[in-house]
Amino acid sequence: MNKTILLMLMLLGWMSATGYAQKQTFAFKDGKFKIVQFTDLHWTPKSAGCADTEATIRAVLKAEQPDLAVLSGDVVTDDPAREGWKAVTDLFNELKMPFVVTMGNHDAEYLTKDEIYDFLLQSPYYVGEKGPKDIKGCGNCILPVQGAGGKTEAVLYFLDSNDYQPEKLYGAYDWIHFDQIAWYREQSARFTQANGGQPLPALAFFHIPLQEYEEIVGDGKTYGTKNEGIAASRLNSGMFASFIEMQDVMGTFVGHDHDNDYLGINKGILLAFGRVTGKDAYGDLKRGARIIELYEGQRKFNTWITTPDGREATYYYPSGLNSEEEARMTYSPALDVKPAKQGVAYTYYEGNCEETADIAACRKVKEGTMKNFSIAEAPLEDHFAYEFRTLLRIPQKGVYRFYTYSDDGSVLYIDGQKVVDNDGGHSAVRAEGKIALDEGFHEVRLLYFEDYMGQALEVGFCGKDIFETVLPDELLYLPE
Repeated sequence: MNKTILLMLMLLGWMSATGYAQKQTFAFKDGKFKIVQFTDLHWTPKSAGCADTEATIRAVLKAEQPDLAVLSGDVVTDDPAREGWKAVTDLFNELKMPFVVTMGNHDAEYLTKDEIYDFLLQSPYYVGEKGPKDIKGCGNCILPVQGAGGKTEAVLYFLDSNDYQPEKLYGAYDWIHFDQIAWYREQSARFTQANGGQPLPALAFFHIPLQEYEEIVGDGKTYGTKNEGIAASRLNSGMFASFIEMQDVMGTFVGHDHDNDYLGINKGILLAFGRVTGKDAYGDLKRGARIIELYEGQRKFNTWITTPDGREATYYYPSGLNSEEEARMTYSPALDVKPAKQGVAYTYYEGNCEETADIAACRKVKEGTMKNFSIAEAPLEDHFAYEFRTLLRIPQKGVYRFYTYSDDGSVLYIDGQKVVDNDGGHSAVRAEGKIALDEGFHEVRLLYFEDYMGQALEVGFCGKDIFETVLPDELLYLPE
């Protein structure tokens, strides 16, 4: 009995020190857990705009019925600040909506962060914590989400991205500091260890975007509105690299830049802006919120914007596809074929190529079949090429993303359409493309050449409900 009590006391002490919220236990319902992110309320207590902001919050909560609300910074940004915080907490108390607050760069201009969190913690529906005292910032905390069996199945991290720093050489904005990153890494490692060494699906919420948000602009998996620059810290403290190393965080959700609501995937992690909520905040976007819906036991979630006018397009993680594409794109019809044998047909060539168009002038050496796309059987190390042909069985109608990873060039055609252009002489690089396909069989043609110094070829795909994978043997059939 004494040993049991001691273990319980140690666990409670660790949970308090690490920023675990204890007011309420959160759990998946019917395999889903829904979060609403309100950001940049810029609640100005004496402004008539507060009524519009409140109306937006009420409309979104009524429409979505989330399990948790996150207010991701710049919540109350004018005096009388206490009156403003009371109005905000009273709203969530009235609606019986559990909520968490992360600090923005303007929140502590009229009250200290300690004063803000001391006030928030008086609310029966505030489920965050002030956070550990020995690391930078306030509000750094964790919310675990339990599965049907009572075991933690997902983790939500809330971080203070801080506000300003005094050294002009380093730019205006502060950053997430090393001690905060070390704290995150420690908590992540504990959850991973408790889960048998497997990182749990996780999300992270904070206010100021990371520098890595700039890297996804213009990428094929990026979707949404970018109407202003990215006001990140000018110093990169390595938060994103730690997310990569710990392998748990699937997505980060920020605010700060009111005219941005775009999102995209960078090295496997979704980087998302919320939708500005506050009437008194600058910006032209329709006021609303971002919704995130997690799936129990899966590294998968959907996210969309909801405003008082309704829902906008849904973005699917991890595929990077979205419902607007599903509705807009023209679907390539399936072929009326019933292939009997699985495999890939190929023609092997030898000769010098600088692009796939040069393959036609090369010397044809042999033809044959194989189980999948492969260059392993090529007799030469350099100066050879392949033309691959197969019928790909698509399991359900939808938009699919295909990729090739090749050294040197490769071009992928589906039903005669160029889908992936990875042409030219180069070291091993990846290229992607999207196509809408009906359920059934589709003609695939892949051109590949190797010039000199290294060779590689990989072909894969993903769909809304298919995690990215190398094209599996069982979906490939020999042309009739």
